[in-house]
Amino acid sequence: MTLTAWIQSASKAKDAMRISAVRFSSRRLPLKHMRDFIASQNSERLRQRLSGAVRVREPAAFARLARSIVEIALVTGIIARLYRMMVHTRATTPTTVAIALTFGAFFLLLMATLHISRFPIREWLWRAPLFALIEASAEMLTSLALIWLGREPLGSSAAAQLADWPRIVGNTIAWRLATISLFALVLAGVVKWVRYLILKKEHAAWSDGTVKAGIPGEDFIERRGGRKDGYDPLLFGNRRKHDKLR
Repeated sequence: MTLTAWIQSASKAKDAMRISAVRFSSRRLPLKHMRDFIASQNSERLRQRLSGAVRVREPAAFARLARSIVEIALVTGIIARLYRMMVHTRATTPTTVAIALTFGAFFLLLMATLHISRFPIREWLWRAPLFALIEASAEMLTSLALIWLGREPLGSSAAAQLADWPRIVGNTIAWRLATISLFALVLAGVVKWVRYLILKKEHAAWSDGTVKAGIPGEDFIERRGGRKDGYDPLLFGNRRKHDKLR
């Protein structure tokens, strides 16, 4: 066997192994998992685009916390309930209470956004309500402990008693479910609209001849030549004429 024949046989064997590996991986990886992987990559890419102007390096521990729905919801619920207790016991006027509780609601929605923004939008349908339920459960356990200590406020003056706890549970769970679910729905609409604008802008940039990816580290991609440069006669209207000449 000559050297050329040996190289050709080795190349064919390598191609056969590559095809077998692709077929094996396609059998092992279901289509649903492939769609989930692509959706998660698109979600992460959009998050990088929107935060391209802010250079922040996330600690690994914070990234794991943000991806765990149980851990981040528990932390959010405990902090939110303790913050509410401090507001009602320290604030002196109704205006101060309203402003402080507005910041508390902003913190609650921010923590929910930190979690759901790391996953595809179609998973928000169950992640947002589940986050609200876990967060409200953490709040109610913290409220129960505060009632036992005599530190749980009921409004701005009275202290909550153990008999008031079932009513507090119902109100809190209902408000958290409604608020976080509605916020996730609005946020999903905003994300869809931003994606549409990005794709529309990039399509216009490709038509002009230059497109920018938008992620730090990625540069401009320039199309060489115009639309007529490198025109392939086999495409579009000249294909029949070329076939006749053959």
